[in-house]
Amino acid sequence: MNNNRDDMRTLWYDDNSRQLQIIDQTQLPHTRKVVVIDTLEQACDAIVHMQVRGAPLIGITAAFGVHLALKRDPDTLSAACETLAKTRPTAVNLQWSLTRLAEGLVSVPPVQRAEAALEMAKTLLAEDADACSDIGDFGLALLRDLLEAKQARGGEATLNVLTHCNAGWLATGAWGTALAPIYKAHLAGLSVHVWVDETRPRNQGASLTAWELAHSGVPHTLIVDNAGGHLMQHGLVDVCLVGSDRTTAHGDVCNKIGTYLKALAAFDNQVPFYVALPTSTIDFAIEDGLSEIPIEERAASEVSYMPGLDDTGKLRSVAIAPLGTRVSNAGFDVTPARLVSGLITEIGVFPATAEGLMDIKAWL
Repeated sequence: MNNNRDDMRTLWYDDNSRQLQIIDQTQLPHTRKVVVIDTLEQACDAIVHMQVRGAPLIGITAAFGVHLALKRDPDTLSAACETLAKTRPTAVNLQWSLTRLAEGLVSVPPVQRAEAALEMAKTLLAEDADACSDIGDFGLALLRDLLEAKQARGGEATLNVLTHCNAGWLATGAWGTALAPIYKAHLAGLSVHVWVDETRPRNQGASLTAWELAHSGVPHTLIVDNAGGHLMQHGLVDVCLVGSDRTTAHGDVCNKIGTYLKALAAFDNQVPFYVALPTSTIDFAIEDGLSEIPIEERAASEVSYMPGLDDTGKLRSVAIAPLGTRVSNAGFDVTPARLVSGLITEIGVFPATAEGLMDIKAWL
């Protein structure tokens, strides 16, 4: 199976034009618009305004941003890394990527740094694509076991998976994290169906996950965020599968706001709750997710306004709350390790415990 699916790319570097190109995710699902990123400032804007998003892809974009900064001025390595590090605080892949580039480039002569940074960024992109493919393979084995167990109990022949936000190829180098096992299962002929949370306030489930699944032919149904618990109570969810923007050394998982509520509902209804992530998303320096992970507070307009197509087919943003209403918009929440059934990584499936994370660390 091809680990580097060309049809699962949201970011690529064109060697002929010497340009970084991205799919502008703020235009999906209505328009597939490709944007050229030529400068450090444009790379930062793309991250801040979520033209690119998802922990792995943020880190990859930042790596290319370093290249663009050094191409303009080879003596700006530290400044470029500092600027990029401030774009989004929660996803640990951002700092992981910048640290890797800073350490790898510091001994490179300034005149050679831009090209060296480009090669490192390409390597990060390829490595993430391979890691996500491996996550898909380990997750496929897990989904197959769950489906076989369901059928052995006399259940229907379809495995119903609930996911939250977008943890597909739009958020990574290819394949995705939480969606990678689903894609692999679909390609392997397993009957899978996905419940897609709309994922307010930015609607990444409705806009991105539904778009991805439709293009891959994976059966899915869009639901409102608050429907997941109801579906679990009625036995309509076999497993929850989500991604992670930062995972602690004790197994706490930080993901898109609303993930914690899904985990609570899953726990109450004995539904397995798995988290898929590359090991680059693990922050071994922290233990307590609730007190140590910085939670990004995003713009109020994301909550009080809603984008969509009008009757003429034009993309517009409309107010859905009274003008002047005070808004709180935390971008992420933390799911305690006790609610996580396991962590699906590129090196295997591990328990979300301090011991499980130590086993992962021993592999790295």
